[in-house]
Amino acid sequence: MLPRLVSNSWAQTVILPCIQPVYGAQHPPLDPRLTKNFIKERSKVNTVPLKNKKASSFHEFARNTSDAWDIGDDEEEDFSSPSFQTLNSKVALATAAQVLENHSKLRVKPERSQSTTSDVPANYKVIKSSSDAQLSRNSSDTCLRNPLHKQQSLPLRPIIPLVARISDQNASGAPPMTVREKTRLEKFRQLLSNQNTDLDELRKCSWPGVPREVRPITWRLLSGYLPANTERRKLTLQRKREEYFGFIEQYYDSRNEEHHQDTYRQIHIDIPRTNPLIPLFQQPLVQEIFERILFIWAIRHPASGYVQGINDLVTPFFVVFLSEYVEEDVENFDVTNLSQDMLRSIEADSFWCMSKLLDGIQDNYTFAQPGIQKKVKALEELVSRIDEQVHNHFRRYEVEYLQFAFRWMNNLLMRELPLRCTIRLWDTYQSEPEGFSHFHLYVCAAFLIKWRKEILDEEDFQGLLMLLQNLPTIHWGNEEIGLLLAEAYRLKYMFADAPNHYRR
Repeated sequence: MLPRLVSNSWAQTVILPCIQPVYGAQHPPLDPRLTKNFIKERSKVNTVPLKNKKASSFHEFARNTSDAWDIGDDEEEDFSSPSFQTLNSKVALATAAQVLENHSKLRVKPERSQSTTSDVPANYKVIKSSSDAQLSRNSSDTCLRNPLHKQQSLPLRPIIPLVARISDQNASGAPPMTVREKTRLEKFRQLLSNQNTDLDELRKCSWPGVPREVRPITWRLLSGYLPANTERRKLTLQRKREEYFGFIEQYYDSRNEEHHQDTYRQIHIDIPRTNPLIPLFQQPLVQEIFERILFIWAIRHPASGYVQGINDLVTPFFVVFLSEYVEEDVENFDVTNLSQDMLRSIEADSFWCMSKLLDGIQDNYTFAQPGIQKKVKALEELVSRIDEQVHNHFRRYEVEYLQFAFRWMNNLLMRELPLRCTIRLWDTYQSEPEGFSHFHLYVCAAFLIKWRKEILDEEDFQGLLMLLQNLPTIHWGNEEIGLLLAEAYRLKYMFADAPNHYRR
C-alpha cells in the first residue's frame, strides 16, 4: 500500500498510510469540541513534534467521519479564521495533551461513546455467567487487556438479551421479584416440601408459570419422572440415572453398526443445527450428550426411531436441569466447569423427561406421521370456525395449512419462539391434561390468529408463506406467552367439549 502526503499549515508534513480507520466501541469518535480546541492553536504546536503526527490523525478521523457521527452544524467552519487563533497557547497545549492522554488510555480502559451511553440506563448491569466469573479469576490479566470482550459479544440490535437469552423474568439480571412472585415461590416450596406433594394443586400453581428456582423439581414431578412421595425421590433418581447409563453401555457402541449407521448419521448432522445462535448448544460436550440421548431413545423406540425435530425437544429439559447448577446466563455457560456427576444427572434426567413427553405424542413420529396429519387437519377446521376471513384468505391464495403448520406440530412451536418462551409454554403444557398432544392445538390456533392483521395484509402465496415461516417473535417474553395461553384456553373452553359448536 502506497503512503500519501498529508499537509497542514499548522504542522510539518507527515506521511500516513492510505487506510480508512474503522472505529467501534473500543475506539469511539472524538468529541468534536476537543477536536476543535486542539486544532485552534495549530500554529503553536510545532514545539511538540512527537504529537503532531497523532494530532493529524485525529483531524483526519474527525473529517472522515463527521457525517456519520454528526459532529455538529458548525463542522464546516473555517479553522483558519482569527476567532480560532485567539486561544491562549498554554490552554491549547494542555487541551491537546489531555486529548492524547485520553486516547492512549482507551486501549487500557476504554470509555463508551456519547451516543452509546445515552441509550443505556443508569442502573444497567452486565451479568456474567458463572463460567465468565471463573475465567476472570483464572486470567485477570487477560481481562484487563480485553475489558470490552463481554460487551462486544452482545448483539447490536435491541433484542431481549437472548434470542439468544434463555432466562425468564425471575432470572439474574431481571428486576427483583415482586411481592406476588415471592408469595408464589413460597407456595411452591411449601407444596414441594410436603411428604406427599399434591400434584393437582401443583398443576394449578404451575399453569401461569413456574418460578425458575423450583422449575427443575416441578418439571420432574409433572412429567411423572419423580414420585409425589418425598422419601422415594432420592432412590428413584438414583435408580433411573443408573438405568439410563446402563442403556449407554448396552446400546451406544452399536451406533457404528450397519443397521444403525443411518440413524446415528442423521442425529450427528442435526445436533449442530439445534439452536445455532445459543453458544451453550455449540459446545462439543453438550452435543455429545444430545447424541447419546437421541440415539438411545431411537434404539428403544423402533416404531418411530429418530425423526428430525425430536432433537429440539431435548433442549428445554437440558436447560432447565442445567439451571439447578448455574445461577446466571445459562446460554453462555461452559459445561466443562461442572463435575462429571452433575453432567450425568442432567443427561439422564433430560432423557427420561423427554421420553415421558414423547410417549404422549409418539404417533407424530411414526411412519407417515399420522398424528401430525390429524392435528393439522384439526387446526384447519378450528380456524375455519373461529376466523372464517383468515381461512378464506388462505384458500384464495392456495395456501395449505400443512405447508406452515407441519413444523408447528412437529417441533411444538420451538422453531417459531425463542427458547425462553418455549420453557414458559411448557410450564403450562405440563400442567394441562394432554398438554403436548391436545392443548397444543389450541395454542397453535391462537398463535395463528395473533397474526391476523399481518396475514390479511399479504396478498400473494409467497408473501404469506414467508410471513408464516418467519413470524416476528424475537422480542417475545413471558407476557406475550401468557396472553397467547389465555386465548388458547378460551378456545379450548369453547370448542374442546363441544366439537360441533359453531359448525356450519
